[in-house]
Amino acid sequence: MAHHVVDLPLGGNPPGTARSVRLHRFGSAGARPLVYVQGGLHATEIPGMLAADRLVRRLMALDAAGAVTGEVRVVPVANPLGLDQRVFDERIGRFDMAGNGNFNRDHADLLDAVVARVDGRLGADAAQNVATIRAAALEAVATLSPLSQADHLRRTLLSQAVDADIVLDLHCDDIAPLHLYLGTPLWPGAADLAADLGAEAVFVAEISGGHPFDEACSALWWRLAAHFGPEVPILPACLASTVELRGMGDVEADLAARDAAGIIAFLQRRGAIAGTPPPLPELRCQATPLAGVDMVSSPVAGIVLPKVAVGDEVAAGACVAEVLDPSGPAAGGLEAPRPVALCAATAGRVWSLTTRRFVDPGTVVVKIAGAAPLPGKTELLLTP
Repeated sequence: MAHHVVDLPLGGNPPGTARSVRLHRFGSAGARPLVYVQGGLHATEIPGMLAADRLVRRLMALDAAGAVTGEVRVVPVANPLGLDQRVFDERIGRFDMAGNGNFNRDHADLLDAVVARVDGRLGADAAQNVATIRAAALEAVATLSPLSQADHLRRTLLSQAVDADIVLDLHCDDIAPLHLYLGTPLWPGAADLAADLGAEAVFVAEISGGHPFDEACSALWWRLAAHFGPEVPILPACLASTVELRGMGDVEADLAARDAAGIIAFLQRRGAIAGTPPPLPELRCQATPLAGVDMVSSPVAGIVLPKVAVGDEVAAGACVAEVLDPSGPAAGGLEAPRPVALCAATAGRVWSLTTRRFVDPGTVVVKIAGAAPLPGKTELLLTP
């Protein structure tokens, strides 16, 4: 099919207002593999939107040449709600100001609804099981009854992605290299994605907590496999990843073009686009457990003075930042308060620094990739 553009209307709007999400479709409807890519679910994370724009431009040319052999769906601007949230000229794109939380949390848990639809219908044919489960997942999404605008948005996006073979949710961090979040069952099968994109860190968890978008699409499969047991073959049929395209400030045409080229090469490798992909780049990292990430937070408010840079290797106990109370000594005091040292709980590589220069108690300042799970980690492995 030719390049199709569809504006998907969003529900829950007040009278006199309307919002929609623009979807670009390439290739043939119903062809496999089906690929879904979105940018800007966190509406202030611009690198993903720019990379998706560059991807659409590349796909338009490829589709015109008949080179899109699967079906590719792209939503470059996935969150018009967040784009419209401004307070004193500052855009608030990560959280719904109407009180419905982080836009990349609380996506629908379809497990029970899918189980109810497929129970007694699955057999020894793994491929047929995949088709049956995908149809059931689409039905389950269609029956969701959202109330808030944010939940209408969640349902609309999931309706385009839940039956996909590949889902790439493009985000970015504060100050960070390119990195991926993946379900543990998807590694090392997704190593080609990490290599093609040049990822410098990959974090894996079977369940990261909070129901992010990628896991709404992928974790359903291994949860179904656990539910039905080994006698019913259920493959991890959706490779879904949260792709963090470096940091908030990395909004550059050359970087976006490179990211789009990496996605194209990966899709060629996976059979969604015709042509010979370039040689697979050398993998820059191995996956580490998301439960091994040390999120070093400040216990106090003050000015942040980082002591490390992204990419530094640190030892457990090393000081990675200081937080300074700039108010000076109290009346009659002779010395100003000493900075509070923030120390690493694990040895590993620094992969993220906050962009904030004045922090509050609880603010995550530095993130370190450790090789082993840290004690005391809860089921919620992501930041709010």
